[in-house]
Amino acid sequence: MGAADVMKDLGRMLASGGIEVVDCTGVLGPNTPILQLPPDFAKNTPRVEIHKISEYDKDGPFFAWNWMVLGEHSGTHFDAPHHWITGKDYPEGYTDKLDVQRLIAPVNVIDCSAQSQKDANFLLTADGIKEWEAKHGAINAGEWVVMRTDWDKRADDEAKFLNADDKGPHSPGPTPDAIEYLLSKKIVGWGTQCIGTDAGQAGGMTPPFPAHNLLHRDNCFGLASLANLDKLPAKGAILIAAPLKIENGTGSPIRALALVPKG
Repeated sequence: MGAADVMKDLGRMLASGGIEVVDCTGVLGPNTPILQLPPDFAKNTPRVEIHKISEYDKDGPFFAWNWMVLGEHSGTHFDAPHHWITGKDYPEGYTDKLDVQRLIAPVNVIDCSAQSQKDANFLLTADGIKEWEAKHGAINAGEWVVMRTDWDKRADDEAKFLNADDKGPHSPGPTPDAIEYLLSKKIVGWGTQCIGTDAGQAGGMTPPFPAHNLLHRDNCFGLASLANLDKLPAKGAILIAAPLKIENGTGSPIRALALVPKG
């Protein structure tokens, strides 16, 4: 079967409902949880603001539209390589210069929801990934890998979502050896359902914040605050994670969509 036939079949399956489009995105608005940096840093991303310009009224009788205050890394979002110092030298490391061929790819969903429910600081290791591969099949080059924790169920309560105390945030994520192992498999990127791609306590790891440090070092991408990963199979879905084409952008809110074959 040629590529043209594959595309025809894909179109027919989408039109008939044989392939379900699953929205892996949280709602973006004033109540969206926003990452809070430690007091040592001068600035934080502002809260999302949505301001009405008109809505079929004196300011615009025939049309409705809004303007927004929005950070690049707000809500369900994409981390480009230039987001982190280790990726700063990639010419294509900005959201307007990415190789878009890489943004749509098969997705491997590693279910850590039970462990994360028991332990908010649960860490996925390289050995854990290898155990998952032994059961579900190998992770291949050019694929996405995402960690399912069902953390999105907390997204309507920022305090629960950020889950911080005087020791910092507590949320599940990967170990350095997990990210190094995935990079050895030549993945395109890594994603989580938490506020960032790293575990809450990742600042104390070596290197600190390994998902950020290592992914962007290798010109790979990060996805954060994903939703509805419980609706995806371990393998067999296609993830579409396309950032806005922001000039020299370090990241962008996205509408992450997964194509999932029914049955």
